[in-house]
Amino acid sequence: MTEKVHRLLNEQINKELYSAYLYLDFSNYFKEKGLDGFANWYMIQAQEERDHAMLFYTYLQNESEKVTLLPVAKPDKEINAPMDVLLAGLEHEKYVTSLINDIYAAAYEVRDFRTMQFLDWFVKEQGEEETNANDLITKMELFGGDPRSLYLLNQELAARVYSAPSLVL
Repeated sequence: MTEKVHRLLNEQINKELYSAYLYLDFSNYFKEKGLDGFANWYMIQAQEERDHAMLFYTYLQNESEKVTLLPVAKPDKEINAPMDVLLAGLEHEKYVTSLINDIYAAAYEVRDFRTMQFLDWFVKEQGEEETNANDLITKMELFGGDPRSLYLLNQELAARVYSAPSLVL
């Protein structure tokens, strides 16, 4: 593994942990607003991001590469309304997609096929994450202005359960 690929993979651990921290902040916002279903949805997002960090961590260890843990920044998104959270979530997922693509490109450049294969799952996962974020925005645009519909959407999101990633390292 080249130094550049190693550095990008190691930095991604930190980016995934930041994502978890960001989604915890979003969950907290919704909990304070009494929207427990939305809070649940983002709590599960936080759990997924922590698992993603651990997948990068384990991959580096399995490749006999040093893992260096970096400080996790405080979430910096300004939230004034529920839609701010949803839009920030989509923006963040697009950012994470760009990070995964950058690592993939670096691995491709040096023909690091093992890392590329590892990243294939994340490429697919990011497509799903962006779709989920877009779908949530669409539902909020359609139903968020009506209290009864918002209640039903909140109930739908409350039913989401956590499912650990099935990626085998």
